[in-house]
Amino acid sequence: MYDFEARHIIEALRSGIPSRAVGQYFSEARPRIMKEISGRLDMVCEQGKSSGMIISGKYGEGKTHLLNTVFNLAHSNNMVVSYLSLSKETPMDKLYLVYQKLISNTYLPRRRQPGFIHELEKISAGSPVANEMLLYALKQLETDKLYYLFRSYLNTEDADEKFLLQADLEGDFMANAPLKKIYRRIFNEPVKYNVNFTKTKHCRDYFSFMSHLFSQMGYHGWVILMDETELMGRLGKKARLNAYRNMADFLLPDRCPEATFSVFALSASYTEDVIEGKHEYENLAEIYPMEQEPAKTVLDLLVRAPQLLPLTREEFNEVLEKIQDFHGRAYGWKPNLSTEALMESTQSGGYLLRTKIRAAIEFLDQLYQYGKAGHTAIDELGRETFTEDIPVIEDIE
Repeated sequence: MYDFEARHIIEALRSGIPSRAVGQYFSEARPRIMKEISGRLDMVCEQGKSSGMIISGKYGEGKTHLLNTVFNLAHSNNMVVSYLSLSKETPMDKLYLVYQKLISNTYLPRRRQPGFIHELEKISAGSPVANEMLLYALKQLETDKLYYLFRSYLNTEDADEKFLLQADLEGDFMANAPLKKIYRRIFNEPVKYNVNFTKTKHCRDYFSFMSHLFSQMGYHGWVILMDETELMGRLGKKARLNAYRNMADFLLPDRCPEATFSVFALSASYTEDVIEGKHEYENLAEIYPMEQEPAKTVLDLLVRAPQLLPLTREEFNEVLEKIQDFHGRAYGWKPNLSTEALMESTQSGGYLLRTKIRAAIEFLDQLYQYGKAGHTAIDELGRETFTEDIPVIEDIE
């Protein structure tokens, strides 16, 4: 009987495409960094203390897999998770675009699909959560736009208005004029902003509002995972410096939204290629001589970011044993290989972890299909035997 979950794991590993399922089942490697991350998640859950960290690693060494492992760990702690790969369309220097993509890739615990609006719709006007959020939006944010918007959202009975207000909360920001019109229609009173909202200056209000909302909805915190951070290096000089400033809002505890933990993953070569190669400290001193913080602190964090080292032999053996188990369950057979034989098969996979794993799966594929691969063969009971290349007479002569 085939195990389709196991087959999904094997096919994900074979393709090299990161998978949340793989992150769930292959989470024991790199115990030191996972212990630190687990401790930080506990601090968010138990004390509401926000923080962030940066991890670096070479291509194919498991950065995205680590983020998927954190994803599953956060969900097991009843935390909301948002996952985003930075790109040309979602650059870190434009926080309002980052917010929009993050919200569209936000997963509630035990949910396989993104989305939280269905939970937001359960909040009724006058409820304790609604009153708390309105007070927070009125008193704790830089602007009070979200007070007028959320109050309108809770009280409107017009489907079109509700859709526009909901879209704004998801990052499709509406102009001030239509919001004022909606609010006046519902409450018969004008909107008087303390500060006129602009998405380029005040998008941080939305991150703060959402983090507080998730806490009020009963979740233990908000985990924000950002991959492909090295793509910041393709931005222009000033855009890169603004991107570092925006990163500070996810990394520095005194600037983070409440009860959040953020992880940025980037290439190990970023320091050499960008920070040193493009003279980022000199650029910062030139463009922002009197306002180098918090970008300078973020640059320091990028330089000191812990690097994912290659797995130890013991850690890799554990991975190979799991792969053998999943392969047997996936295809209904019982491979009984020694770890040494499977380890030897990975030598053809080069030096990248991803390609080594793919080589091990291809080795198991051959044994499953043909009963032998290289010098290894499988008998009827799935036990391994070894064969040697016997030279023919012509070779001896």
